[in-house]
Amino acid sequence: MSQHTRQGTTPQTIPPGRTPAPERTDAPHGRRLGLTLGMLVLPMYVALGAPSVALPAIGRALDVPFGATAWILAAWSLTSALAMPVAGRLLVRWSPFQVLVAGVVVLAAGSALAGAGPTLPVVIVGRLIGGAGAGATVIAVYAAATALPGRQRIGALGIIAAASATASGCGTLVGGAVTEWLGWRAVLAIPVLALPLLLVAWPSRRALTRSSGGSGSGERNGSTGRLDIVGAAVLSVLAGSLITLLQAHSVGLPAPVTLVVAAAGALAAAGLWWRVRSTPDAFVPRRVIASRGFLAAGLIGGTVFAGYYGVLFRAPSLIEQATGGGPLEAGLFLVPAAVCSVLAGRLVGTLTDRFAGWQVTAGLAALTVVGVLVVAISTGPVPIVVGTALTVCGFAGAQAVLVGLAPDLVAADDRDTAQSLLNFMNALGGGIGPAAVAGLSGIVPAPVALAALAALPLAGLVLSLTRRPAADRRPEPETLRGSLR
Repeated sequence: MSQHTRQGTTPQTIPPGRTPAPERTDAPHGRRLGLTLGMLVLPMYVALGAPSVALPAIGRALDVPFGATAWILAAWSLTSALAMPVAGRLLVRWSPFQVLVAGVVVLAAGSALAGAGPTLPVVIVGRLIGGAGAGATVIAVYAAATALPGRQRIGALGIIAAASATASGCGTLVGGAVTEWLGWRAVLAIPVLALPLLLVAWPSRRALTRSSGGSGSGERNGSTGRLDIVGAAVLSVLAGSLITLLQAHSVGLPAPVTLVVAAAGALAAAGLWWRVRSTPDAFVPRRVIASRGFLAAGLIGGTVFAGYYGVLFRAPSLIEQATGGGPLEAGLFLVPAAVCSVLAGRLVGTLTDRFAGWQVTAGLAALTVVGVLVVAISTGPVPIVVGTALTVCGFAGAQAVLVGLAPDLVAADDRDTAQSLLNFMNALGGGIGPAAVAGLSGIVPAPVALAALAALPLAGLVLSLTRRPAADRRPEPETLRGSLR
């Protein structure tokens, strides 16, 4: 646990001969809220999978190399990741419902711009804006879900994880069909549908308002939720530089520009280190990242997400090459992989009841490693689908397990900040995956690039095994105890 003990969450010792009072979980309420929140994340996760099928068509239409189209996926993941810590700070003053509305409006506006963009840079700008809205929306959704008690929280997170993974996986089918019938611009505009889905959340607006974990109690050591602009800026430059450098070769970035980007990234890393050490309430608070198990959880999630999104970037084009078909055929082939996400989401609660958190994340990372390697060595569509399905299971499971761990790793007042930073690391991994595959594909054959990608979830597997709890015990059924320490 963190050196700042969480109030109200520390397991209590029950004296011998006494029976603990049963916990009132009201599981149906958790499921209802989980379904509502799950519907809200559908358009933004479709926006992750759908464009992956349309990328070859986008490259041909805009007359750019296929590797350059990886920016369409990476840009979304990048700003989505960066928006998450900002949204976490906004939750100190705003309710999850207010952050949700703001996020959906930005999401829809950016997606409309991406769909109408006449050139790749304009499309990327639209995706950057839309990704920022998606990041804020995700934080609002998880802030509401993680505020639920006990099994309500696990149940709601499982539903949201299943919805997000299903949407991102089925996004390939949706993207293929829409590309075939309406064109690739309509694919990029799909997240605009999030606006009418706000009506679904309207009846639950009071629950979403009450669920704010930061409001009122989020002030810490005199902090009133002020945004650390310098800290946010250096973190943004660092993340953007990393994604850009990974794709420098695939987009033909000139050597002098590449050196400038690398220097900016190095300076940003130094600035972030200084800011964390010198400012108590920095954009990345030292007390949060120093909590035992927090960085391990974030890195594990980021590596698993990198494996999944790297495969999602390449799998549709590999299936098209293997079958000679188009985007619709590739989307149809990938439907079984998306179905696996539903199973993974439903099994999360059972697994966390029986195994410690580090055991579950180790298994999910191992599934992702195997899935990436299967796709890397396969030439037929069926093995590619099998490998993709394994990475889908890793993604869906890791999302629910690691997000559920965040409140148990830090002090109660830091819950929203920890949640947003953990999601930031996960989403940044989602941007690194496609960028790494695209960048390496310009240097080595695509199978070798995918095989190299497997090193990332393999590192997550090693972290899960080496950063496990000192005492090996099962978690309590009513809450997710298996913290990564």
